[in-house]
Amino acid sequence: MSVGEPAVVEDFSRSVTWADPYAAYSRWREQSPVLARMPFVLPDGSEIETLNWLLLRHQEVYGVLRDHETFSSEPPQIPGIPVPRLPLVQDDPPRHSLLRRLVSKAFTARRIALLEPWIRQNAEELLEAMGDGEAEVMGGLAIPLPVRVIARLMGIPGEEYVAFKRWSDTFLSMNTRDLDPGLRARNATEMADYFGRVVAERRAQGAEDLISALVEAELDGERLPEVELLGFCVLLLIAGNETTTNLIGNMLNLLAARPELWRRVREDRSLVEPTIEEVLRYESPVQILFRFVRRNTELGGREIFQHTTVALGFGAANRDPAVFAEPEQFNIQRDWSSHVAFGGGIHYCLGAPLARVEATVALNAMLDRYETIAPGSRPGTRQIATNLVFGFTQLPLRVVCS
Repeated sequence: MSVGEPAVVEDFSRSVTWADPYAAYSRWREQSPVLARMPFVLPDGSEIETLNWLLLRHQEVYGVLRDHETFSSEPPQIPGIPVPRLPLVQDDPPRHSLLRRLVSKAFTARRIALLEPWIRQNAEELLEAMGDGEAEVMGGLAIPLPVRVIARLMGIPGEEYVAFKRWSDTFLSMNTRDLDPGLRARNATEMADYFGRVVAERRAQGAEDLISALVEAELDGERLPEVELLGFCVLLLIAGNETTTNLIGNMLNLLAARPELWRRVREDRSLVEPTIEEVLRYESPVQILFRFVRRNTELGGREIFQHTTVALGFGAANRDPAVFAEPEQFNIQRDWSSHVAFGGGIHYCLGAPLARVEATVALNAMLDRYETIAPGSRPGTRQIATNLVFGFTQLPLRVVCS
């Protein structure tokens, strides 16, 4: 039963909040769930304002992730308004189960293990090119490495990572007013045209890659339609680079500010794993995902009605003091097993093992090469294009070789 009127938070629609939302999360958590105003920019550049439930407690987020019967991943269709849709992420069972099986073969432990030496080689090449002294580590390592990896799995040239990054950033900027509608449309067209050509090439001549597997796959005796194939390409590109790019950038920024921890991890590589997991908890690369309410329910003592939308606050849940002691402290000794940085339930991130391997390789390569890292001469620039992810667009660091 609802108790009092729910709080309505306005700051969540402001890009200044997205640059560092954690103070706001702390203020709002005791009132969770709260109602948050969120802009949504449509493909034609027009905007609608939505009022969604925002969940900030770990128990709430964890519960919704495991109740796909009540909280659907499939967004409602808005009559007359075409909104891009991502297969798998925005599918429910049984279709979700079938689609997940199609792509899971690319992310098996064996396949990732075989890929690891190649990832290591690429990380070392990028660091060699980056050099030492003042270095911009997002463009030098955190952006190109994950894009190269997912491009290899998809069978597309990783050298085009600048365009890939621009396209995925544009797709995620669905709640920013700052992007020119014409530029948004051009980027969307470029991406669709590019993957349209790739799909056509795979139809003519297959290859040993993920796109070929999707082109040749059948569901219920039928091949996937063109729009779904393109959606899969977009999903793989975005999911394959955004999470890991933000993870690597956030990790290096946190370690640059903690020279003693850098020294400890450098000397004891058993600390690499807990360091990465604490980064995932402390500065979660993905902050928000949405679910759509199928039937009347209750969360945090409030009635949540059918056909409303809930925003799952992964970043907020991962700093909930009810689960994590002294959550505002970065502490690699804590028990991080309950964090929800990769989601949970049937939609637990399929690429989580790959992201962890990439982050491990990147950190070990940095530890091998650089005796110290420290903040650069100017501060890093946080992304403010969307409240869905948390990371940097630029991160200058001072790196000193051994």
